[in-house]
Amino acid sequence: MPISVDIDVMLAKRKMSVGELADRVGITPANLAVLKNGRARAVRFATLAALCEVLECQPGDLLRWETEDAAAGG
Repeated sequence: MPISVDIDVMLAKRKMSVGELADRVGITPANLAVLKNGRARAVRFATLAALCEVLECQPGDLLRWETEDAAAGG
């Protein structure tokens, strides 16, 4: 998929755990892991907004578009 998720980068910058982020956003750690690992097929704007609020960032800090070739590693 050409959309990459960079939640790990923001978690490291904020020195925050996945569990803490999930608690503060109000989603399960399992659902956050699905999103974080790029396996989610969709994300609600409300969830994206909550992630940005907690991490004090913009949506573009969490989501990045790549060409199909770059996403496939080629």
